[in-house]
Amino acid sequence: MSNIFTDVLFCQYATIDYLSPLPLFHYIRKKLCMSLAEKIKEAAAKSIEELYKVDVFADDIVVSQTKPEFEGDYTIVLFSLVKRLSVSPVVFGKELGDAMVATHPGFIKDYNLIKGFLNLSIHDKYFTEFLNENISTDDLHLQHSQGRKVIVEYSSPNTNKPLHLGHLRNIFLGWSVSEILKATGNEVTKTCIVNDRGIHICKSMIAWQRFGNGAEPSTEDIKGDHFVGDYYVRFNDEYKKQIADLVEQGLSKEEAEKEAPIMKDTQQMLVDWEKGKPEVKELWNNMNGWVYAGFDETYKRIGIDFKKTYYESETYLRGREFVESGLLQGVFYKKEDGSVWIDLTDEGLDEKLVMRGDGTSVYITQDLGLAHQKYEEFGYDQSIYVIADEQNYHMKVLKLILKKLGMPYADGIHHLSYGMVELPGGRMKSREGTVVDADDMIDEMISIAAKHTEESDKVKDFNEDELKELYDTIGLGALKFFLLRVDPKKRMIFNPEESIDFHGFTATFIQYTHARIKSILRKAGNKNFKSENNLPLEKLEKELLLLLEQYRMVVKQSAMELNPSVIAIYVFQVAKQFNAFYTEHSVMNAESEEKKNLRLAICRNTASVIKSAMQLLGIKVPEKM
Repeated sequence: MSNIFTDVLFCQYATIDYLSPLPLFHYIRKKLCMSLAEKIKEAAAKSIEELYKVDVFADDIVVSQTKPEFEGDYTIVLFSLVKRLSVSPVVFGKELGDAMVATHPGFIKDYNLIKGFLNLSIHDKYFTEFLNENISTDDLHLQHSQGRKVIVEYSSPNTNKPLHLGHLRNIFLGWSVSEILKATGNEVTKTCIVNDRGIHICKSMIAWQRFGNGAEPSTEDIKGDHFVGDYYVRFNDEYKKQIADLVEQGLSKEEAEKEAPIMKDTQQMLVDWEKGKPEVKELWNNMNGWVYAGFDETYKRIGIDFKKTYYESETYLRGREFVESGLLQGVFYKKEDGSVWIDLTDEGLDEKLVMRGDGTSVYITQDLGLAHQKYEEFGYDQSIYVIADEQNYHMKVLKLILKKLGMPYADGIHHLSYGMVELPGGRMKSREGTVVDADDMIDEMISIAAKHTEESDKVKDFNEDELKELYDTIGLGALKFFLLRVDPKKRMIFNPEESIDFHGFTATFIQYTHARIKSILRKAGNKNFKSENNLPLEKLEKELLLLLEQYRMVVKQSAMELNPSVIAIYVFQVAKQFNAFYTEHSVMNAESEEKKNLRLAICRNTASVIKSAMQLLGIKVPEKM
């Protein structure tokens, strides 16, 4: 991941629409959305053009925040331009520094030059003017339209088991990426594909037929998804037992796996389902209905939504149409057993099955149909699939097949690959019943939140309803933040106790900082505090304002990388920087009324940035804590 405090190379400006009846609005919107680093790059490009009579783009200029050991706020890296301009770094730096100070006297205060680095000091007035904008939480998001239609597919559960901890990373990642993309001006559609058919679904169905004795979730007082998941585990227990029996009778393990009666019955059930056998369909509808009710309860609890849910049982037939078309085009070929394949060896992959010999579909079959259906319905520019890195190969194949079939949307397919979640004790396995169900994890997180909060002895004036809401906010916030604070590409180990720490890299620390700031503002009367534009800033005041000013740029970077951890790291740094500032400087007992108003304005804007950033992660911040 790029350094969010130094990497400002990736910029996207709002388009100024001069044909609009409100051109001034668009111009102001662009300026509001431009970060300080972007303004420096534009100013530097203009000065270079005037000095050396060459065309320079703002994005050709490398700008980073000045290192703490040097004087300055932002640094222009000169090395990338000196060869092109045929001038030494020292001469170039002095001429550029003089020109920028002369042409922007109310913006750039001074500069110093260290080898090939031009360190710029920004006027305090710039930061106090920024502070007095009093931007609301909604305005902090970049609401200019980019005109891009993006579909984000996430969750994608199977109806043979409940949602588990691994699903939660997927769900929180997909939801957060969707919100971040919306905040940067994209038209985003959240979707979910439910894997409601296939051999794994039939395993639960067969187990219920054999061992259920007519039981239902209501009779057993259990959530429907947990109920069905128990039978998936029961299937695998029975399957392993039958394999062991057959091996004892003289079969090899491979032969026993094929000949086990329960597996043969399951395979036949899948064939019967695809043929539409009434009693199989009825059982399938009933069991899936139990699972959906359980899913909906969990989604509501964690604040997750979708605009549209697709079902594999309704999309896989469209995939068959692709198979037939691909055969006619010569993209696919058929083997003697009737199975259909594609040869991707020239692309560095291998041969891939796209339909079984008995005519039943595989995952890639329905994925082909669904990609086309989504394009027909939404005409997307980009379709993002939030899927674990175990499916990297599958997603490469999907995109490659669509390209070979000449589909216009193939290049828009993007796999947001993420690492799996493990527990300190090792990897989770659904079929062995060793997963941590999402509901159980949520309950545990809320319980830990209650324990830690009660130990802090800070909630004596809360009533019972307020405490319940607070524990939910802290528990869910800790869970979401812990799963989002790590770069998606990395695998991670989840430790519930570590995720709730009032002093660590946690949502709890950030939430407590927000509540602390709101307490200060309440004591001050929650007024619209203004600071004097000519008021000099203390070091920690300026460092915090410099960080707050970077928020929009951080959101842009997070959107470009499809990486919520960029925002998680940033908002933690904001909370940490505020606490350093507050420890050093009194707010309510400031040395003057002007300083008090300045610091209250800093408090107000810090709270707004924290709330906005945490919202993009799907995390609530309490008013008191």
